[in-house]
Amino acid sequence: MNRIFLIGYMGSGKSTIGKLLAEKLGYSFIDMDTHIEEKHFKTVSQIFAEKGETEFRLLEQQCLHEVAEFENVVISTGGGAPCFFDNMHYMNTHGLTIYLKFTAAELAKRLEASQANKRPLLANLKGRELQQFIAHGLSKRELFYKQASHSFSGDVGETVVGIYKLISNQ
Repeated sequence: MNRIFLIGYMGSGKSTIGKLLAEKLGYSFIDMDTHIEEKHFKTVSQIFAEKGETEFRLLEQQCLHEVAEFENVVISTGGGAPCFFDNMHYMNTHGLTIYLKFTAAELAKRLEASQANKRPLLANLKGRELQQFIAHGLSKRELFYKQASHSFSGDVGETVVGIYKLISNQ
């Protein structure tokens, strides 16, 4: 498979795993949020604030269609990308989709330990409040995430090796 889409909630490790997997495979790596930011010279937060979610989701869909044309690439999608338009179906027909699956408690722990303060939605959330916010978000998105071809829920190293083995056997 020469096009791999990593999906999952924020904090699931899409970018970290994507970079490592791309390196191991000799593929390019694209983070869709970064791609959008570079193309529009604005952060995702600025686009949301200035244009609203509907406009951002349209830009995200355009980006998805653009990067889905690339070969030998690992693509880290935004956490909401699979949940809008026909994006999940589109990814499933244009490559291998992998859901990086974790519980709300695991994601909250990971986000608190990392750069949650850089994520506007989480800026003032901690502990139980953060976990509840994530659980609510996951409950809305899992319907889409579960449509992925495969899912992984181990640590970074295990996941990279697992995906690599999966791809090598296809």
